[in-house]
Amino acid sequence: MYAIIFSTLLEMAAAADPNAPHPHQGIITKFIDPGRAELTPAEQAALLSGQAVYKQTRHDNVNRGTAIFDVAAGQEIVWQVITSFQQYPKWIQEISGTEVYMSTGRNIYVDFTISVYMVNVQYYIKHDYQPEKGCMTWTLDYSRKSDLDDSAGYWLVYTSPTDTGKTRVEYSIALRIGPLIPDFIETILTDKGIENATMWVKKGAEKHSDN
Repeated sequence: MYAIIFSTLLEMAAAADPNAPHPHQGIITKFIDPGRAELTPAEQAALLSGQAVYKQTRHDNVNRGTAIFDVAAGQEIVWQVITSFQQYPKWIQEISGTEVYMSTGRNIYVDFTISVYMVNVQYYIKHDYQPEKGCMTWTLDYSRKSDLDDSAGYWLVYTSPTDTGKTRVEYSIALRIGPLIPDFIETILTDKGIENATMWVKKGAEKHSDN
């Protein structure tokens, strides 16, 4: 295990670079105006009972995870939590650092670093924030070289169809890890990441709503 980690650290020493472009301009299909997830009767019942719904797919080396859940807070508060990027290291254990390095119009550019088992993974995300449409999509910022091969995803925020006093949130991420990235990083960002999303967003928004 330690030999694998040491080898990974050496290989990644000169990986992410804010001064170099990414090797490509996107492999994963971008999400533009994403639609709401189609839910089975069982999934609708789970949401009605207060549970979150998780969906996982894998195709052509792209792992996609989606979480759908309801929050007892208004949409504005939910967006405040989601876009508080500087707070992510406090809320999400695996994220060790974030920096908003540019914000222009509806685009928010954030430098993320994940640190786990002595491995740091750095990647640059360009968010397209459109709260008036109830969504925020993202891709890598391809003007900078990330450790991840590619990533795209979205947040959807809208009134819960089953309880108008709550907000429904959908979080979806599609990911291709780079050849130097350990598989457990993919687990953190997709499998574990979608479960974490339900916890920190729900907890943060509902706590804020109670104040």
